[in-house]
This record gives sequence, C-alpha cells and structure tokens, in this order.
Amino acid sequence: MNPEILHPSVQKYIHENADTNLNKLILKGSPFAHISVQEIAQQIEGKKKTKTKLPLWFETAKVYYPPKINLEQCSSHATAVYKSNLITGKNCIDLTGGFGVDSYYFSKKFEKLVHCELNPTLSKIAQHNHQLFLSTNIDTVEGDSLAFLKKTTLEFDWIYVDPSRRNDTKGKVFLLEDCLPNIPKNLDFLFECSPQILIKNSPMLDIQRSLKELKFIKEIHVVAVQNEVKELLFSLKKDFRERVHIKTINITREAPQYFSFFYRDETAANYSEPKCFLYEPNAAILKSGAFQQVATQFKINKIHQHSHLYTSDVLIAHFPGRIFKIKQQLKYDKKTLLKHLPSKKANITTRNFPETVAQIRKKTKLKDGGEEYLFFTTDLDENKIVLLCQKTTL
Repeated sequence: MNPEILHPSVQKYIHENADTNLNKLILKGSPFAHISVQEIAQQIEGKKKTKTKLPLWFETAKVYYPPKINLEQCSSHATAVYKSNLITGKNCIDLTGGFGVDSYYFSKKFEKLVHCELNPTLSKIAQHNHQLFLSTNIDTVEGDSLAFLKKTTLEFDWIYVDPSRRNDTKGKVFLLEDCLPNIPKNLDFLFECSPQILIKNSPMLDIQRSLKELKFIKEIHVVAVQNEVKELLFSLKKDFRERVHIKTINITREAPQYFSFFYRDETAANYSEPKCFLYEPNAAILKSGAFQQVATQFKINKIHQHSHLYTSDVLIAHFPGRIFKIKQQLKYDKKTLLKHLPSKKANITTRNFPETVAQIRKKTKLKDGGEEYLFFTTDLDENKIVLLCQKTTL
C-alpha cells in the first residue's frame, strides 16, 4: 500500500481520469515521482468496478483499492447486506477478511468484529477503508486467522469464513477440502471457538457434496442477483441435527424472490402436457435442486422429469421466476417454426433438448431479441417440441 496515493493531487488525477482508457494512460506513464503508473491504473480500475458493485466505496473520498482479483472475489453490496442480516451477537470474527466488505456490514450487527487477513497489504487497505467509514468496532489482525484463534481469549458468537478457492497445485477448486483454509479438517477446532459458523462458497460448489463434507448444517442459502447465482452460504450450529432448511433468494431490481424447503422433503411432482402458462424457476431455485418442491408448493405440473419447466391452466402470479403465456405448441421442424415467426427474431431457451441455442440459431437463422420467446424442450412422450410464448407482465 502506497500512502502517496492518498495525496489530494493524486486523488484529483484519479478522479479526472476515471473514464480514461487505461492502456493509453499506462503508455503516458505516471506524472508523480513516487507513484508508478500501474498503481494509478489499479486505483482507477478499482473505482470503476465499485461504481455499481459497492456504491459506498465508490462514493467515499480517499478509498484505497486493491488489485483487480481481490475486487472480483469480494462480495457486492447486495450480497453482503443479505449475509449481515443472517447473523448477530456480541463478537464475530471474519477469518478471511480480504478487502473487508463483509466485515464492514457484519460490524453493524456486532459489538466487535475481528477482521483477519493473511496478505499484509490487503490487511492495511481494509483497515484504512474501515477507518474512513468510521467503523471503530473493527479490529484488524494481520496474519493467519487459525493461529490467532488458538491464542486469543476472545469468545465469538459467530465465525465467518470465505475459503479461498485456488491453490498452487490444483488451480481453481470446487471442494471444501481443497479450499484454504480447509474447513472440514478444522471444523471441530472452529466449534471450540464458536457455536455458530457461516461459510461462504462459490456457486460452482456441489451442494450434495458439501452436505457430506460438513456437519451440523442448519441452513443453506442460495443467493442470486439478477438471476445469476453469486454465493452459497452454509450456516452451521454446533450439535444441530434437525432437518436442513434450504433458502433461496433472487435479488432483483423490482423485488427479491424467495423460495425455501427442507432438504429431503418427501415430495413428488405431477406431470402434464403444456397448458396455458409456462414457468421457469429462477437460477437460485435451479441451483438448490428444488425441482419437485416447486411443483408441489405452487401446485403446478412439470412437463418432463428432466426439463424443469412447469405449467398450469391458472396463472400463479407470485411465482419466483419467469412466467409466460403459451401461445402455441409446435413440433421441432424448421419450416413450421419459421412459418409462425414472420419477424425472424426470437428469444431462445433450451431445457432438456439435444441442441444448443447456438446450433438452433445457425439452423433457423433466427436473430436474438423481439417479443417472441421460444422454449425448445421435450414432452412426456419424449417428443422434441417448441413452445411459442409471450412473456407475462404483472
């Protein structure tokens, strides 16, 4: 961390060049003696990335930005706020503090928040920014968080950890045991330090495998933003042995979409041919694997075991996903399809279909866009069909 970055003249330069092409700026070199052009570029790039992801950081003067990878890995404002509403108490420790976004929002729910970070530079950056935000109840610890836990006398109501999903030998990893720190290996020790643990994980992580790797799971939260799954959260409580509650949320500009169920609920969907309305669950629900529970809770039918598309005669207006009015069901035939699409434009989705969207576009010459929505899928008799739909606006 270079403190010269915080000088008013440098901050002014960063602000004035916020929209400058970084490649051209780097070629010009740095106008400041003790600051490299790469350091300036890092600050400009960081400011750009936080504009929508972290508005508070973007709007606050003299915020220091870390390298690009740290900004990409940190939580957004929306997901951090969601997590902060899950836990509360007197003391909390963030074992993998990073840029400090989650720590900042957690600090609003606890009397004391301990931010641990192994990277010395990143630790100093987070400490500097927390001071800017007047977060006086955050203590910064530079170094190994597990080593700190072994020697501290503090008692924690919650432990929060976002294990690193990269290592030197395996690159990007998707198993908890391959992440750093290794949570399954250290779980018993962590429960000696706190009765409750919240673990953030990549959306690529396999939920079924994690249920086997971990114990005492109370809740699993699948968090999506604008229909893109961003995080999997595992909430653990010491000695908890009841049913696991799986909760999904899709945070949208209009309103959040919620859906929840208990793991291994005894449910069985009904099946039927496509009816008047078609439903496509949001990404969080699809990631959670709640394919049977969606049909049961909303009393709608699946159109095929593997399609994960649902249908009904009566509109379910509060369905957590996209809703369409089925205008026509067509067999998958190029001539038939184009006959019903005079504009030659359509939004295409495939579910349980042997061809990709790209292959279909190449074959039919259909361009993307327009008001028509086409679902290429398979019916109960294993026929390849196309559902010509119109999006329902509520």
